[in-house]
Amino acid sequence: MPEPQQSVKLAQAGITFRAGDEVVTFVARQLEPYRGYHTFMRALPLLQRLRLQAHVVIVGGNSVAYGAAAPAGQSWRQIFLDEVRERLDLQRVHFVGTLPHAVLTQLLQVSAVHTYLSYPFVLSWSMLEALSIGCLIVGSRTAAVEEVIEDGRNGFLVDFFDANALARRIAEVLDNRHALTHVRHAARQTALEYDLSTRCLPGWVRFVEGA
Repeated sequence: MPEPQQSVKLAQAGITFRAGDEVVTFVARQLEPYRGYHTFMRALPLLQRLRLQAHVVIVGGNSVAYGAAAPAGQSWRQIFLDEVRERLDLQRVHFVGTLPHAVLTQLLQVSAVHTYLSYPFVLSWSMLEALSIGCLIVGSRTAAVEEVIEDGRNGFLVDFFDANALARRIAEVLDNRHALTHVRHAARQTALEYDLSTRCLPGWVRFVEGA
């Protein structure tokens, strides 16, 4: 659920964010190319130049969940961080690892823009949770993201590999976020269509009974 009075404290960074702050979030089980981590990191130098007050919070583990492993002795997190490190203000980029579900919910409730990228693959549960909270989502124009996000209606879509387009779209949404309440509302309504007890489970029962 949305919570306009929410705040979240990032203990490692010693910083507290509140709803209304310019916070950009990225969430994946593991930080790997399969979920677009490389494109997101490559977008950050331009995003930081466009939005001088924005903070980025990156949630995810340091291993691999779906795609290929990083070269021996390395991690995808470090490889793509090192690629852009010299062009980043690292005081405004926060890697928080994995989070308890309650804290993740608080983080999404204070997020000004939530970024979700994925190869054509099964949709993450975190994406549906972000929708249910009414996040302003910038996603990749890939399946299955396009199954739930319609560009301009309940979120925004960019090419999966276009880091500059991603940065510019995030910056644009940040700049106009106070006028996009209707997009947040549509995102929330989309999530409700996936409700287990009233929509998904009855649909499966009807499917099985009719088979």
